[in-house]
Amino acid sequence: MEQKNLLIAIVLAVAIMIGWQWYYSTVVPPEDQTAEQQTTATTETSPTMTPVAPTAPGATPVPVPGAAQPTQQATTQQSIENAVAAAPRVKIVSERVSGSISLIGAKLDDLTLLDYRRTVDPNSPNIRLLRPVGGPNPYFADFGWVSSGVKVPTSTTRWSADSDTLSPGKPVTLTWDNGEGLIFSLAFNHDANYMFTVTQSVRNTGAVPVTLFPFGRIERTSTPEITDFYILHEGLLGVFDGVLQEVDYDDIQEEKVIRAETTGGWIGITDKYWLAALIPNQETKATARFYSQPVNGVDKYQVDFAGAETVIPAGGTASIANRLFAGAKEAKLVTSYRDELNITRFDLAIDWGWFEFLTKPIFFALVYIHDYVGNMGVAILLLTVLIKLAFFPLANKSYRAMSKMKELQPEMMKLRERFGDDRARMNQEVMALYKREKANPAAGCLPILPQIPVFFALYKVLFVTIEMRQAPFFGWIQDLSAMDTLTFVNLFGLIDWTPPEIMIIGVWPVIMGVTMFLQQKLNPPPPDPTQAKIFMLLPVVFTVMLARFPAGLVIYWAWNNFLSILQQYVIMRRAGVPIGGGKVEKPAAANANAPDKTKGKPPKS
Repeated sequence: MEQKNLLIAIVLAVAIMIGWQWYYSTVVPPEDQTAEQQTTATTETSPTMTPVAPTAPGATPVPVPGAAQPTQQATTQQSIENAVAAAPRVKIVSERVSGSISLIGAKLDDLTLLDYRRTVDPNSPNIRLLRPVGGPNPYFADFGWVSSGVKVPTSTTRWSADSDTLSPGKPVTLTWDNGEGLIFSLAFNHDANYMFTVTQSVRNTGAVPVTLFPFGRIERTSTPEITDFYILHEGLLGVFDGVLQEVDYDDIQEEKVIRAETTGGWIGITDKYWLAALIPNQETKATARFYSQPVNGVDKYQVDFAGAETVIPAGGTASIANRLFAGAKEAKLVTSYRDELNITRFDLAIDWGWFEFLTKPIFFALVYIHDYVGNMGVAILLLTVLIKLAFFPLANKSYRAMSKMKELQPEMMKLRERFGDDRARMNQEVMALYKREKANPAAGCLPILPQIPVFFALYKVLFVTIEMRQAPFFGWIQDLSAMDTLTFVNLFGLIDWTPPEIMIIGVWPVIMGVTMFLQQKLNPPPPDPTQAKIFMLLPVVFTVMLARFPAGLVIYWAWNNFLSILQQYVIMRRAGVPIGGGKVEKPAAANANAPDKTKGKPPKS
């Protein structure tokens, strides 16, 4: 009974995750398919989508003048480098990113992450996050002003720069004179990581006041290939008045536009590991928007915000600072931005999931251990030991209960033989046996339940955090976030043949299956022979299913099984319970003083 309950608890915990994973196919696309999409596009022209500013009640939203003017799309022969070279630019130079800002439209549309590559090969290309208009699948950010009846800069405006290089500690200011008394400027500052601060200023040299609305925009062309797994969001997202809102690509395709009013917060577009996010001034009210429209058969996505009304008096100047994050979703970094820059819930850029209260402590514990041992796989092993210690009292109770149940197996078999035809009487006698021997079959199952959220949380950590991406262990495991592909099917690589993924069962899944089998041998078998045969197949079933899971999770499970086997073996030896079908005699000293239950009196000396 207790074996059945135990396995039901485990199977139910894992079945949902495994079922969804197989149904939706968890073959994770390479990062270059999300950050660097296919290199072809159709030769078409299309309008740039239009940010809108808040207006008086009942009024029509005000478009950005000139933003709907045609821009040239890439042809199949054009490359990103050609598109970058086609416009005058300010270079971005730092230790972590490289790229440039186009002086045509003041777009930040060229950004490469120097710390990350597409594959574990150290010679593979770096991840390119932002891409220019005129190249394949443009992905860019820009800032500007919305107004009615005032000439403001557009996506085709040619700006001038006071420097040709932007780097940490060396800002760049772009300026443009509209020829009608207004001088616009954009001051770009870049920190040592992935945060850009853009100070938008307007100087009014005219004789009358001018009303403007500042805006920020991120635009992405073409739907990227995504993981499409239920535990991870990829698409549009934002935090509005402290509440996270996530919008899938297909949802915004249907709804076209979603608006939200907020004070503080942020809005952006996220991939599994990368994020581009606008962060308006946290002290003023803004109107945020998710937007999508197909242009010549290609989907375009836009997130934008329009800030509060700004009145620039005659002879006066107005300015407002907004920010842009463009880079990797490193947990420590986004958390530090949240705290140091007071960005409301910026840590939710990482999809921590429902078990955030557990996922984040597990993640930061792993990172803390990794800082000392220098290997994320070893950190997982050590964290598993700590988790086992935390659950030691519960696990001891579970294993003692299972040992007691195994000790009672002979008595239960006698009851089955005696009352096999009378199920009600047999159940009655079994319950009486439990009560007489003070055995609790549920005690072997219930202590396992608190460990199930830990399993889910660790799976989430391995699946979504960039710190696990391409993190090596030892030997052939060079990416703990990817499946173990060293398989016996091709004789561990000795045969020059790549088998279909469904046939790949790595070494670590096999080790996990073996440990699961050994753990089953320690537990009392089900009295029903049919159930016993089915349960003996579970290690094989789990081996096949978990072969597609991240190697780090399989290593955790195998190591956890080994520690459980060790703990359970010691407890069973101390209790004198048969192990693996063998017989273990109780210590002679204990037997000498123990009462003889068969005769009802102590043995003679």
